Amino acid sequence: HNLMEKKDFEAWLDNISVTFFSLTDLQKNETLDHLISLSGAVQLRHLSNNLEILLKRDFLKLLPLELSFYLLKWLDPQTLLTCCLVSKQWNKVISACTEVWQTACKNLGWQIDDSVQDPLHWKKVYLKAILRMKQLKDHEAFETSSLIGHSARVYALYYKDGLLCTGSDDLSAKLWDVSTGQCIYGIQTHTCATVKFDEQKLVTGSFDNTVACWEWSSGAKIQHFRGHTGAVFSVDYNDELDVLVSGSADFTLKVWALSTGMCLNTFTGHTEWVTKVVLQKCKVKSLMHSPGDYILLSADKYEIKIWPIGREINCKCLKTLSVSEDRSISLQPRLHFDGKYIVCSSALGLYQWDFASYDILRVIKPPDFANLSLLGFGDIFALLFDNKYLYIMDLRTEKLISRWPLPEYRKSKRGSSFLAGEMSWLNGLDGQNDMGLVFATSMPDHSIHLVLWKEHG
Repeated sequence: HNLMEKKDFEAWLDNISVTFFSLTDLQKNETLDHLISLSGAVQLRHLSNNLEILLKRDFLKLLPLELSFYLLKWLDPQTLLTCCLVSKQWNKVISACTEVWQTACKNLGWQIDDSVQDPLHWKKVYLKAILRMKQLKDHEAFETSSLIGHSARVYALYYKDGLLCTGSDDLSAKLWDVSTGQCIYGIQTHTCATVKFDEQKLVTGSFDNTVACWEWSSGAKIQHFRGHTGAVFSVDYNDELDVLVSGSADFTLKVWALSTGMCLNTFTGHTEWVTKVVLQKCKVKSLMHSPGDYILLSADKYEIKIWPIGREINCKCLKTLSVSEDRSISLQPRLHFDGKYIVCSSALGLYQWDFASYDILRVIKPPDFANLSLLGFGDIFALLFDNKYLYIMDLRTEKLISRWPLPEYRKSKRGSSFLAGEMSWLNGLDGQNDMGLVFATSMPDHSIHLVLWKEHG
């Protein structure tokens, strides 16, 4: 047996190592090649097994966390989800990379609440988001139901905070809890062309040319506003200002003292039915307004007008907006104003005006097939509809990303018998605001057709 003694072997190995270290890279490689050529199967297997471990570096384990996060930012979310399956350690690091998941959510059009500190929260939100966006793409995000209870045509709808008010030709108004389908209040009224409510009261504009204010709890008429000579198609009010505004088929809008029923002002200048009035706080500095000022808008078939609100004697219209001189192009009866932008749709497309300058910011041309009407408009999404479908448009790409079938219904000329429900999701979904009512419309059989968000899967 010429086995080398352990001690001699160690001395030989040390010697070799010193020499090996002094070689150039090329010589080191040649030495290894030579040793490999002398090796048998046992040595080669040993080498093969160990090389894999030596070459594999678990960078996510070894790197400081912020460097791991920096690397992860280069990967797309789908790849990252796959990487989460590598090991518990990887899953932990990747799931804690807040910025990656927040960015992924933003790209989907989701809102981010930066105050949430829990780093594991955002991957969950992203997974929820992916699911909801897939449902939208597959036209499976909603469900429908009906409210049954009126005995004649429902002409007026108004929605707020989970409650829907319906005004009908059966001379009644009802308040419904959308989530349960239960009727909370029913009161006897006049014919309703338009309704608006809060916790205490209901304001109705009527085909009998008057406006009335009712108390829900007793059904009593608190106030009656008489003076229009045509049906009242739209009302808005503000308790803080003690003001009620109404738009009528007599081409005028009137400003009333809410508490006394006295007419303070009549604005003339419209040449068609005034189908929409909006009383809203301004959020930007405009040519004639400061943030916090109240704005009064009115719309007819062709024009949107901006008026002074208050007790001015000189009631000239401040500004008139229109999309075309051509009288064959009419505006849709829905008008959106959030204090910063005015949005209205016509056959030429969706027009967005900047309230600060009254300039047209953009016109979104309708897809070839579409005569789309506006229901809701936000920072990220718009809700639109035609005779067959409800549509969601991604305003960043101006593409329709989802649709939902609607039953046969009649689109009213005044736009009061259909409406959008919850609106906050139009500024970006957040995993909480995709709940409740999306759309409601009155049906020929006197029922109300509801489109609701489907519960999360």
